[in-house]
Order: sequence, then C-alpha cells, then structure tokens
Amino acid sequence: MAVRNRILVVDDDEKIAAAIRRALIFEGYEVDTANDGVAALRRMRDQAPDLVILDVMMPEMDGMEVCRRIRAEGPTPVLMLTAKDATEDRVLGLDSGADDYVVKPFSYDELHARVRALLRRSGPQQQQVLRYGDLSLNIATREVRRGERDIDLTVKEFELLTYFMRNPRQVLSRSKILDAVWGYDFGAASNAVDVYVGYLRKKLEAGREPRLIQTVVGVGYALRER
Repeated sequence: MAVRNRILVVDDDEKIAAAIRRALIFEGYEVDTANDGVAALRRMRDQAPDLVILDVMMPEMDGMEVCRRIRAEGPTPVLMLTAKDATEDRVLGLDSGADDYVVKPFSYDELHARVRALLRRSGPQQQQVLRYGDLSLNIATREVRRGERDIDLTVKEFELLTYFMRNPRQVLSRSKILDAVWGYDFGAASNAVDVYVGYLRKKLEAGREPRLIQTVVGVGYALRER
C-alpha cells in the first residue's frame, strides 16, 4: 500500500480546521490539526509532516512567525491561508518562507490543486489509479472497472468507493465513513452508509464476482477479500 502524505493544518478557527481536515482525509491524506502556533511547532517536532497548511491570523504567535520558525528548521512546504488579499500581505507571507498563498474564502478544488502541486515539488505524486484485487478506480477520469467490466457509479457511490480503496483492509466505522464521505455524522440512527454499501455491492458483484466490501459486525465495513 502506498505511503500517504501527512499534512498539518494550523488554524485557530476549529470549524475551518475541521472542514479542511475532512476534505483532505477524503483525498487520501493523513491529517493532523493544531489551533495555535506553539502547538503546531510542538507537533512538527514530534512527527514532521510533508506539508503545513498555515493560517496567518492567530493569537499570540501569528502565522508569519510560525512560518519563519518552520523554515529555519527545514524545507517543509508551507501553504498559507489568510483573509487578507493585499499584495503587500502576500509578499510578506512569501518573504516569511511560505511556498504558496491562498486567500479566504477559497474553493476546496483550488486548495487540493495547490496541495498536490506543493507535494509534487517535494516528493512523489499521489497515486491517481487505485487498485485492489481485480478492482480499479481512476481518480482523474472517474472510471471504475472490475476485471474487464466497466462500472457506472453515481457521484456519492464513487466517493464512497474511493474512500474504501484509499483505506484497503482497514475496518472503517459507519461514523468515520459518514464524516469522510458525507462531511458530517447523521447520527447513530442513520442508515445512509448501509444503503450506499448495498448500492455498491450490487454494481461491483453484478458479474457474480466475489464480495470485496465486507461487513464487520458491530463496527462497520472493510474493503478486503474474505
């Protein structure tokens, strides 16, 4: 299984940090968060990330100072987030050592594109074709195949299968799947995951192929062979 890039998201707004974290986890990254500069530097020393997404406006130690300290310690790429869009603010951020700069509000498509670009410069590109057994999924073209058979999926079915294929053999709870694929937890009474797993199984097994999405009783599901 390919090694996943680790990203540290630093923002004193916990809701923004959590939203970015969910979006990046869905894209296949390992994500940690910190809500202030001191905590961010401490976590970096405990386990160095492959990329830091860093908010500028934070209390006590702002993002500019955090960025300068990160840069003094090594070449970790830094993507800065800010509500300020003046040219001098961008220049200051880049002069502090940032590798790129995104102005709030931003689209997640733009954020993902900038993250991919920075990681390409610093390391191997994230895998675009995911495979497990005879199942393949192309993230760029959104094509899914089981052996020689093409499989048409809805948007949500594709997102759910992508999440399974980025986490093969791992037991995934229903709440974890809801958080990663739907962006929030519907609550214990929701059967959304069960319903969509049923849709996927019907399409993946239409040619009488062996089941790949297994039920883990009392927990959730796992993409694995029996």
